Amino acid sequence: MSTQPNLYDLSPDALTRLLADWGEPAYRAKQIYRHLYVHLTSDPADMTDLSKALRERLAKETTIGNLQQIKLLTGDDGMTRKVLWNLPDGSPLETVLMIYPDRATVCVSSQSGCPMQCVFCATGKLGFLHDCTPGEIIEQVIWAERELQAFFSSLNRRSKIENRKLSNIVFMGMGEPFNNYDNWWTSVERLHDPNGYNMGARNFTVSTVGLVPGILRLAEEELPINLAISLHAADDDLRSDMMPVNRRYPIADLVEATRTYTEKTRRRVSFEYVLLKEKNDFPEQALRLAQLLRSEGKPPLLCHVNLIPWNPVPGAPLNRSDRKRVLNFQAVLKEHGVPCTVRVERGVDIAAACGQLAGR
Repeated sequence: MSTQPNLYDLSPDALTRLLADWGEPAYRAKQIYRHLYVHLTSDPADMTDLSKALRERLAKETTIGNLQQIKLLTGDDGMTRKVLWNLPDGSPLETVLMIYPDRATVCVSSQSGCPMQCVFCATGKLGFLHDCTPGEIIEQVIWAERELQAFFSSLNRRSKIENRKLSNIVFMGMGEPFNNYDNWWTSVERLHDPNGYNMGARNFTVSTVGLVPGILRLAEEELPINLAISLHAADDDLRSDMMPVNRRYPIADLVEATRTYTEKTRRRVSFEYVLLKEKNDFPEQALRLAQLLRSEGKPPLLCHVNLIPWNPVPGAPLNRSDRKRVLNFQAVLKEHGVPCTVRVERGVDIAAACGQLAGR
């Protein structure tokens, strides 16, 4: 494991202090910061506006990234790309880039493995291995931006989205972001920085299994990023069976925290609902979900439901809802005034779809 500082882990102030310790003026730090986040420079030798001595010292005494790329898989005719990394201690990490006609989204991991143990998720079977540093989270986004540029430069014909930048960053990969809140939020602020990568706040989405303290903390943050909550059941017994976190933060507490969040931020929340055949996909369960989100005596919860047909996970004793059951479930929600859509599937052929990231 390297003891050299990872430049992606350094804030502008920390980078300035490092350069000051080396006897370099403050403007050098700004130049390096711009190389990292605007030009996406991966090698100090390419920072040609710096002196040769400084470039050599950066190469010798720092790193630009900690992640070791192990394997790259492509699916959906090259429009979905999954990379397997090793962290410095050997823990696995995965990142997924999804390219669409009108946008490009990177799904980023905040932890190696996950401690939440949701029964339908491959990542949970790994258990918790390692928190990502801010730099390790940022590096995944920078990889995706470079990969996207390489994809479009390789096209033999013009594309209507040629030379586009990433349009969305979703923290829906391995791990629970709110279990690594400080590092995760630092990465958001860094990637949002107008002097650097400059991603708009509304182009970030974070997904949580329903950690109430994290939801309430996010409600106090200044950046208006999007929130998605994994729900997957409308009653405590079933949700606790599927998601052990429900025993600590039951549905009533989760809904109340969500209502506090929406009232404070005026932002709509997305509820994610993985559909499992004959487990949580009955019409009466859709009705119960609608009643939960449209409680009598209270204003309707400002929300949207994403229905997600389950993606197979080896060894999980579960079955995927067929198309008819999915559409019937959706119809009940719509009938009761709950906005909902069925998520478009990507990356199933390379185990890159929702719930399939398992470090292999």
